[in-house]
Amino acid sequence: MVRVSERLVEEKVKGDEVLSTLYRELEGDEELQTALRLCNDMVVKRLYYNDHGPMHAKIVAGSALEILDILTRRGLRPITVQHGLSHRDAAIVVLLGSYLHDIGNMIHREMHHITGTYIASGILSRILPKYYPDLKTQMRIRQEILHSILAHDDNVQALSLEAGIVKLADGTDMAEGRARYPYMYGKSDIHAFSALAIRSVELKEGDDVPLVVEVDMVNEAGVFQVEEVYGKKIATSGLDRFVTVRLLLRGKYLKSYSTAG
Repeated sequence: MVRVSERLVEEKVKGDEVLSTLYRELEGDEELQTALRLCNDMVVKRLYYNDHGPMHAKIVAGSALEILDILTRRGLRPITVQHGLSHRDAAIVVLLGSYLHDIGNMIHREMHHITGTYIASGILSRILPKYYPDLKTQMRIRQEILHSILAHDDNVQALSLEAGIVKLADGTDMAEGRARYPYMYGKSDIHAFSALAIRSVELKEGDDVPLVVEVDMVNEAGVFQVEEVYGKKIATSGLDRFVTVRLLLRGKYLKSYSTAG
């Protein structure tokens, strides 16, 4: 079982020279890091939403890489692999898609999944040629990254394993730490209280389904965050048959949640 946190991404890329180099490049890219900080300027300070900046990018990236490993161990095949590329290529798509997925928030929360593809495209034009000198391969990787960014929106159906993973990972960043931002700015609706109720999120490989997302709450307000917020992401991830959310109340089993029929 792996706990979702900002440190997870460093553990996931460690040991792979290409992934670790790419991650360091993302962390040191001035344009990208400035854009992510501007996301919080727009979303947190103006709209009183949860953190959508550099910390969120790291948390989602680590979670996405862990989910990729769990699902591929259970036999699911990334679209990049189906097109003759490697598991590492799938990991690169997942890493870049998850790290960049919310970058459109620097313009506005509305349609940020669309504007994000435009902003990310410029950044990818600088980064991808270093790793994919072959233009056709580069275009394939770009396509899947941009699809993952577009499809992370609740209302857009994910059409690849990689995009579904990015969407699932996005929803795992729901623990109380980043939820304190809107609360500090005076937001006191059910979304804020529900997010504050979640103590931790952990990922593990299940028995009946490949992926179990275990959510530990301090009170039952956290159920709203899972069923009404995360549930929408699961339903359009294309992976609803492969994931169950297990709800705990102060460490004790409460119930399980799934959108699969």
